[in-house]
Amino acid sequence: MAEHTFRFGVVAAPQQGGPWRDLARKVEELGYDTLLMPDGLQLPSVSSSLAIAAEVTTRLRVGTFVMASPLRHPRMIAYEADSLSMLTGDRFELGIGTGAPHVLRQVTEELGYPEPSGARRLALVGEAIDTLRASQSERRTPVLMAASGPKALAVAGAKADTVTLAARPLASREDVATMADTVRAAAGGRDLELAMNIFVVGEQVPPMVEQFVGASAEELIAHDSLAMLRGSTPEIADELQRRRDAFGTSYITVNAAALDHLAPVVERLRGR
Repeated sequence: MAEHTFRFGVVAAPQQGGPWRDLARKVEELGYDTLLMPDGLQLPSVSSSLAIAAEVTTRLRVGTFVMASPLRHPRMIAYEADSLSMLTGDRFELGIGTGAPHVLRQVTEELGYPEPSGARRLALVGEAIDTLRASQSERRTPVLMAASGPKALAVAGAKADTVTLAARPLASREDVATMADTVRAAAGGRDLELAMNIFVVGEQVPPMVEQFVGASAEELIAHDSLAMLRGSTPEIADELQRRRDAFGTSYITVNAAALDHLAPVVERLRGR
C-alpha cells in the first residue's frame, strides 16, 4: 500500500445560533482539508449544514463523521451522498459506520425502529456503499468508513476509500497495528487511505471529552493513548510521522476545540 501524504480534518457541528459559516471559513484559512460533521437528531440537518459550509468556502472538503447506517435506508444514504457531491462541486466525502450501540438504542426507540443486531448494522453499511457505487455514473463520491472490530475492518478494507481506525482510547500501539494489518489484508492490494481521530491535543482534557472517551488525562498519558497528542509543534509532527510509518495513518481528524492548537502542525505537515 503506497504511503499517502498528510491531510487534516476538523470534526464540528453547528451550535444554537453559532457562527457555522465563520467556522467553515476559519477551518479552510488554517489549512485544514476537511470539515466533518456528526450525524444525529440532536443536531441540525447534516446535509443542509455541509452544503452551507461548502458554499462559503472554495477548496474545503466536507463530510459526515459518520452517518449511522441503521438510521437511514441504504438508498437514502446513497441519494443524500450523491446530492451533496453535486451541490458541493464534488467536495463531499461520505463517512459511514455502524453507529454506537447506546446512541442507536436511544434514536431507534425515538423513531420507532427495531434495533438491528451488530451483524445487520454492518451489512447495512456495505449495502449503502454498494448502492452509492451502483447509482453513480458521472461522479465517484469518496467513502470513509469508521471501523473497530475485525469484521467491520474487513468490510472497510474491501469497500471504503478511507478507513478510520476507531480504536479504543486506551488501545495499545500493537492493537492499532493489528487493526491496520486487518484492513490491508482485506484490501487485497487496493490502495487505501488510513485515518485516525484525535480527541485531545495538549495535556488538558475538557470535561465533555473526558466523559466521551471514559478516561482522564492521567490515564491517557499512562497508557500512551493514541487518542492524544502532546508536546511542541515539532514533537507532535514527529509523532504523527512515527504513526504514519508504523500504521500508515496519514489522515488526521480532530475535534473543533483543538483546531487552533493543531494548526501549526497542519501548516508543517499538510501535503508532505
